[in-house]
Amino acid sequence: MSKRKQPIILVAILIAILVLEVLPYGAVLHFANPEGEPFRETFSYFDLTPYGYANFGPFITAILTCVLLVLSVIKLFVDKGEKAIKIISIIALITSLMPLLVNCYSMIGGAISILLLAVFIISLTKKTWA
Repeated sequence: MSKRKQPIILVAILIAILVLEVLPYGAVLHFANPEGEPFRETFSYFDLTPYGYANFGPFITAILTCVLLVLSVIKLFVDKGEKAIKIISIIALITSLMPLLVNCYSMIGGAISILLLAVFIISLTKKTWA
């Protein structure tokens, strides 16, 4: 992978992550039902409703993904920012796994976490940044 291809691949993966985050199926909340089992409702990662119900991970992940996208686009033109991309991508990966703590995870959330892991692994490859 050449120097120029890596930021392009990162931008493509981050756009795919943003598309998944915009879909209203990523963030999950469970609400009590007086007639029996609780019901499950899903939201976009950019929706503040899960954040208000103490499911902080999705919204923080969405913000960090936007920051990563901006940094990757900047990386296309300026040869700086490798360390910031590494640090923010691992933080975004950790925050994307936060809903596991409150048992509010979805398949879309899993796909987002896997793609963020790919971003982190790509950012770790030294031969492409050098």
